Amino acid sequence: MMEQLTTLAWTMAKIMAIMTPLILTVAYFTFAERKVIGYMQSRVGPNRVGPKGLFQPFADVFKLLLKEIIIPANANRFLFVLAPLLTLVPAFAAWAVVPFSDWLVLADIDAGLLYILAMTSIGVYGVIVGGWASNSKYAFLGSLRSAAQIISYEIAMGFALVGVIILSGSLNLTRIVEAQAGGIFNWFWLPLLPLFVVYFISGVAETNRAPFDVAEGESEIVAGFHVDYSGAAFSLFFLAEYANMILISALASLLFLGGWMSPFAGVPVIGEPGVHWFLLKTVIFMFMYLWLRATFPRYRYDQIMRLGWKVFIPITIVWILVAGVFRVTGLYPGPSATESAAAVPTSVSAPVDRVATLEAGSGKTLAAFGQEASASTSHRAEPSTTGTRMIRVHGV
Repeated sequence: MMEQLTTLAWTMAKIMAIMTPLILTVAYFTFAERKVIGYMQSRVGPNRVGPKGLFQPFADVFKLLLKEIIIPANANRFLFVLAPLLTLVPAFAAWAVVPFSDWLVLADIDAGLLYILAMTSIGVYGVIVGGWASNSKYAFLGSLRSAAQIISYEIAMGFALVGVIILSGSLNLTRIVEAQAGGIFNWFWLPLLPLFVVYFISGVAETNRAPFDVAEGESEIVAGFHVDYSGAAFSLFFLAEYANMILISALASLLFLGGWMSPFAGVPVIGEPGVHWFLLKTVIFMFMYLWLRATFPRYRYDQIMRLGWKVFIPITIVWILVAGVFRVTGLYPGPSATESAAAVPTSVSAPVDRVATLEAGSGKTLAAFGQEASASTSHRAEPSTTGTRMIRVHGV
């Protein structure tokens, strides 16, 4: 019992170690956005609350928390309250599998990339439910436009990630980063450059950020699906949007730019991998979000949908085939076959070797085979080359 409580306490401590900096980063990301865009437009930005305006995020938080939450008279109260949570919880839950280094990760699961795609896909339900529960035509129109846009660009983003899976041979984010070891020209941005560009632009569109923010076009649909939300309920939508922006930036760093790997591999001191490289790359992509917002005008809705369906999806499908050619022909081999074979556990390879021997007609009885298999799993030994060869032959 005590051991279980200790494990639970340690897990909660790790969750708080991730969530607290993430929430603070979201708060100061809004501050950075106002300051950076202000600088680009020759304005000052927030500078009143605290030294150089550094306490402005806290003032915004207190304002939103203290404002009244007004629920429209004809709204579905349960769904109206549930919608912000449906958006926020998946945005935070996705961070459970994001590795900050080769040892700093909450849950290093094998299907980490698939888990993140599943979590980010759930967020669209919050958008649809929020627009419908308000019982407002403006909010409902905004939710439909936003959901269609998110789904469209999620397809292109998913296809872009298939290329990463082909070259790395894994869905585990740590393994994907380790497959890019060796310096800047070993990272996946080079062989998958079109997929890299499609991924990031699709990420901008999926988070409803400028220039793809038609779901919040003030001149068209009065702020979109969350037009009837106020106070803390609105702040949850706001928090989820910025958390997703940071998540897209972190994944771009992990999947295409080597994560915590140094671009100067082999160089003393600066060639060492570390969390600082991952954070630096993530901040660069976060800055690009702000740069895009300050630079480009808003697209028309038909232009956004045409870009997603008629440009990005065909490009990703073609480059998936190119990535397959890279891997099959050895132009970009990725993890070697010997590394994959070395990862096969002994408890698997030894019995399979004996199954092959049985099939060859060695004359051994099933009982003898069972005794030998039990003996082989009672101790740890290096897998033999014969056992590895038989695994590939029999497709285990």
